Amino acid sequence: MSARVWTIAKHELRGYFDQPTAYVLVVAFLALSLFLLFRTMYASSVASLRPMFDLLPILFSVFVPAATMRSLAEERRGHTLEWLMAQPVTEAEVVLGKFLGDWLFVLVALAGTAPTAVGVLLASSADPGIMLSQYIGAALLAAQLVALGLWASSVTRNQITAFIVGASASFLFFLIGVQVVQIGLPPSISGALARLSVVGHFENVARGVVDLRDVLYFGTMAGLFLVLATGQVARDRLSRSNPDYGRLRAGTAVLIVLVAVVNLLGSHVRGRLDLTSGNLFTLSDGTRQIVGNLDDIVRIKLFASDELPPEIQLQLRDVRDLLADMSGASNGNLSITVADPDKDEDAAEEARSFGIGPVEFNVLRDDEFQVRRGYYGLAVTYADQREVIPIIDRVDDLEFRLASDIASMTTDERGRVTFVQAFGGKGPYEISGLSESLTDRFDLRSWNPTTEGVESPLDSTRVLVVAGPTEPIDAGTLSDMEAYVDGGGAALLLLEPVMLDQQSPMAQPITSGLEPWLERKGVKFSNSLVLDLASSERVSMGRRGPFSVVAPYPLWPVTLPSGDHPVTRGINALSLGWAGPLEIEDTVHVTPLFETTEAGALQEGGGLIMPDQDWNRAQDELAVRTVAVAIDPGEDATSGRMIVVGDATFAEAQFIQSNPGNLAFLANAIDWLAQDELLMGIRAKNRAPPSLVFTSDFRKSALKWGNLVGLPLLFALFGLLRITGRRRRAEARWGEVVS
Repeated sequence: MSARVWTIAKHELRGYFDQPTAYVLVVAFLALSLFLLFRTMYASSVASLRPMFDLLPILFSVFVPAATMRSLAEERRGHTLEWLMAQPVTEAEVVLGKFLGDWLFVLVALAGTAPTAVGVLLASSADPGIMLSQYIGAALLAAQLVALGLWASSVTRNQITAFIVGASASFLFFLIGVQVVQIGLPPSISGALARLSVVGHFENVARGVVDLRDVLYFGTMAGLFLVLATGQVARDRLSRSNPDYGRLRAGTAVLIVLVAVVNLLGSHVRGRLDLTSGNLFTLSDGTRQIVGNLDDIVRIKLFASDELPPEIQLQLRDVRDLLADMSGASNGNLSITVADPDKDEDAAEEARSFGIGPVEFNVLRDDEFQVRRGYYGLAVTYADQREVIPIIDRVDDLEFRLASDIASMTTDERGRVTFVQAFGGKGPYEISGLSESLTDRFDLRSWNPTTEGVESPLDSTRVLVVAGPTEPIDAGTLSDMEAYVDGGGAALLLLEPVMLDQQSPMAQPITSGLEPWLERKGVKFSNSLVLDLASSERVSMGRRGPFSVVAPYPLWPVTLPSGDHPVTRGINALSLGWAGPLEIEDTVHVTPLFETTEAGALQEGGGLIMPDQDWNRAQDELAVRTVAVAIDPGEDATSGRMIVVGDATFAEAQFIQSNPGNLAFLANAIDWLAQDELLMGIRAKNRAPPSLVFTSDFRKSALKWGNLVGLPLLFALFGLLRITGRRRRAEARWGEVVS
């Protein structure tokens, strides 16, 4: 980079901070973006800057053209561009210098949101890698829109005209990727426009992955508009009869075509940098081990139509990348085939044989919605076995599903998981979703020890599950269970402190008989109920006049992982319902898994459990409460592992639907107890952001108002001091000249 370019860039950047308009723009951008962020982030209690970055293309489509509209248009209007070009600089150096100055100004405005990101990181377990990637994506987006705004400023002498042209073009690049526009276009055209839109490329980077294809898009687009701006400046010095003028037009046209072709065909370029802390978009070690140890060919056939909706086309890119990564790690034993049944009748017949049919979607034709069909599924085959995903509805868990299917198809060994279905306890098929996630690798059985003549299956059991007993377990069964664990077996105990009265909002304490055994293991369980005043699920309070009211219900605490344990890895929170506390007495062999915040408290097990009752507690009653623990006697001990949870309600359908982490925790617990931890690292890839929980109202208000009001105010004060100081300095210098 030449010194002349940096000189122009510094002059351009300094010019912004010498004008009050720049400070108005920055303050307006910060106030609007942070207001929308905090409004959504606090309402959803999710620690993520995604609400702000989702709106950033729209905000930048106004802010960036407003910032760049004066760059060249003002030079033209004041006839200073001719003076500048008379200096020993080229048109390219002038445009590049102004681009760098404008880009740095936009980055300074964007940096005003960085304290918010730091505050969210300090207040939660948010992923810093994702935030870093979001800011990289924002910088790339800013580069493209600054180059576009600079081109708009180069075609006119009027700043308002430059703003209108720049904003219109920026919005166009946004709108061609929006679904409401895409749905009205033919699939072939909509797919091409989606690849030329900023929406998909920016969203890909904002999720935590810097993909070479997205960098290529932003880089080529920014380069194109910089060349167009350079050509526009050069045109003023060329007559239409000059051969160089014709070559400039021809070269510009060729460049536009090349950039379009590169971005339309750029989907075949591979290479990405995964910045997420858990390597969420990188092949897991467990997957590499599973596919790398294959001793025979496993085939995966992807059936995908070319004319799928644009949102699925962007998702399809991730599917293809995942399959390519798995194939590359398989030493040639994983065969990947992609077919389009719409164009190949044999592929259509094969898809039907797998039970894969076309998925329906809408397109807008002749001012009405019409139904179109396309294939989007895959099949995994090994020998005479097959596993089919008829419709790929999710991508975030696709690696786990494929790795799990391949492992179950290529492994003959299946451990047994036995559920004690007696004394009020739940069986394997009474826990929503658990059987589906385990049946591929485990043999699920029920055992009722109260039935006469039934032999104990514990000798062949890998994991014993006792889920929510509501009646005392007899002494004989307790003795068998304790002997099983002491002999090296593993057990998952989901306890219930109370039983709900079906006729009234009352809870009755219950005793399972497991309490003495747990005390000998170093864990004390009581019939109290755990509540959390800072982190809990919300429930409907019914209608209050014309409105439906929703409020926090502290007896449904949303608990957080207490440390880095294999069972909790990748799980942001565990939602419980009427859970009991676990007091750890053996800190050597017992590890807490999930705990409340510092605003945890206890309530007597018997009594009312109404959502609208008084939840206030004295400060000395608030403390961290443990609700789930792991008991690991160590490698040298003869007894086996145990996991104890002070609740079984969290395994019910409504809790699993509201928090998928509940089911992931159950599956992880079974895997850890069975010492089959290969798939745990794959399942731990949780792309959902963690909860945003504050232990005090002061911290919550400080983060919000300190950024929402404090940061714009600091920019405004800095601008006031700089502009008034500049005026005083100029008056002082003028006084010296006069004297």
